[in-house]
Amino acid sequence: MRSVRFHDYGPPEVLRVDEVPDPAPGQGELLIRVTGAGISYSEVQIRSGLMRQFDWFPDPPMPNAPGFEVAGQVIGVGSEVGDEWIGRTVVGPTATGGGYSELAVMPAAVANPVPDGLDSQTALALLSQGVVAVGVAEVANIRPKDVVLVTAAAGGVGSLLVQLAKRAGAEVIALESGERKLALAKELGADHVLDYTEEGWDAQVREIASAGVQVAFESSGGEVSRKVFDLLAFGFGRMVVYGTASGAVPQFDPESLYTRGVTVTGFGPRLFIEPEYGVRLRKEAFDLALAGELKPVIGQVLPLGEAAAAHRAFEERSTVGKAILVP
Repeated sequence: MRSVRFHDYGPPEVLRVDEVPDPAPGQGELLIRVTGAGISYSEVQIRSGLMRQFDWFPDPPMPNAPGFEVAGQVIGVGSEVGDEWIGRTVVGPTATGGGYSELAVMPAAVANPVPDGLDSQTALALLSQGVVAVGVAEVANIRPKDVVLVTAAAGGVGSLLVQLAKRAGAEVIALESGERKLALAKELGADHVLDYTEEGWDAQVREIASAGVQVAFESSGGEVSRKVFDLLAFGFGRMVVYGTASGAVPQFDPESLYTRGVTVTGFGPRLFIEPEYGVRLRKEAFDLALAGELKPVIGQVLPLGEAAAAHRAFEERSTVGKAILVP
């Protein structure tokens, strides 16, 4: 089969399509004919070698086949898996990557049949990013009339957070870069859109919300996170951190947590230690989409042979919504 792999860390061009043996499902696993593989920014960071700066992140074996999210049809099962899975359209995480391929293996325990009324690309866009968006919004406990600040508001998670915040009755300030992304954030319901590559965007936020923002969703890290933290409302502000797209860890003054009475919450690890938590969040994301209350943005849909171009678009910050590779 054809599979996208990289043999060493480097720029997007290290991604290439190799011919490799077809995988075989093991105990408790499904063999999937892939119809779509989701691209996440974490895969871009792994391929570039950026994740090697963190002691907790293990070096993957080389050559490495990226791709942790796939949608497709079940064409085979391993031992201890019933034949009733054969022919189902499912979406779910792969066990160890390898999703940028014509075939992939998925543990049956984490496979999600695509609900009637959802197409597989929509389900793929909600598989992880929908879980994060619903979970982050829940942690923030958005209240009606809260001022909510969303960074990367046209991205896969950010575009969902804009919608969830508006659904909760908030006033939304969307931070993005470039006219195309700002227009998309506005279309999704943001009340104010600001380009955070321009000087003075934080002063503009203060003009909009003179008392500060009650909720901030932050996924950039670095200097952006410091400015976002400084915009939190005294006594009420809460920031939920769920990513470090800049490659730099979030910056804020820990003393201010006490003196200003604000909170900073990280999101993510609970999903790994409490699987049923992720199952609940995913069901909620699917249910909201089925009800027409949450519409993921499908951005680039490219063939496997253009995986490098897809990764390049991530690094150039030109992607919107969910990027998908198709065999």
